[in-house]
Amino acid sequence: MDMEIDASKDVRLINDDDLFKAAETGDSSVFTALTPHQLSQSLSLRNEDDRSLLHVAVSSGHADVVKILVTADQSTKVINCADEEGWAPIHSAASIGRSDILDTLLSGGADVNLKNDGGRTALHYASSKGWLKIAETLISHGAKINSKDKVGCTPLHRAASTGNSELCELLIEEGAEVDATDKAGQTPLMNAVICQNKEVALLLIRHGADVDVEDGEGFTVLGRASIEFRPALIDAAKTMVEG
Repeated sequence: MDMEIDASKDVRLINDDDLFKAAETGDSSVFTALTPHQLSQSLSLRNEDDRSLLHVAVSSGHADVVKILVTADQSTKVINCADEEGWAPIHSAASIGRSDILDTLLSGGADVNLKNDGGRTALHYASSKGWLKIAETLISHGAKINSKDKVGCTPLHRAASTGNSELCELLIEEGAEVDATDKAGQTPLMNAVICQNKEVALLLIRHGADVDVEDGEGFTVLGRASIEFRPALIDAAKTMVEG
């Protein structure tokens, strides 16, 4: 689709590739030069990965272009559309940790609980990357705390693997199940132990995480822990039992 635009009173043609390049590089002037009708038409464009201009602008971190495209998307169909892997723009915004872009998407009607093909929500990605502020924003907009992805992991499972204790604390305070199990039978505490995240492991135990639960292979938390890690886990568990 070629579009005729007026730039500094010189009429020129712009093709799909030019628009995707502008979205990737953050050249907002290309989009402001389009008429409202042309801008609306451009929203339906897709590249070889079935990604829209909004997908590209978000993942490239260009807030100005994102605002232009979101404002033009009156139906919110584009803001919640998925690429070939099921990623919507909100997944990318959460993954790269851009609060400003996330705010624009949410204000424009982005579905905070959309899942991609892996069953992950934006909160899963914020938790995987350790983005506390992003997680706070998503939760304030109704993100489901205990949503499970296709392998059964909740956001707390993901956060426990990152070692971000503040994020884990937030999720727990907002109702995350500390003993939720994934399809392998592993809990957030097991994830923390496997990833050698001592501070998070002790935090989870203080919040009542079960140290005796067995995963699908018959290992307990202590069984998954390294020799060096075990004494701290045992002491923490004893402290909880003794009150």
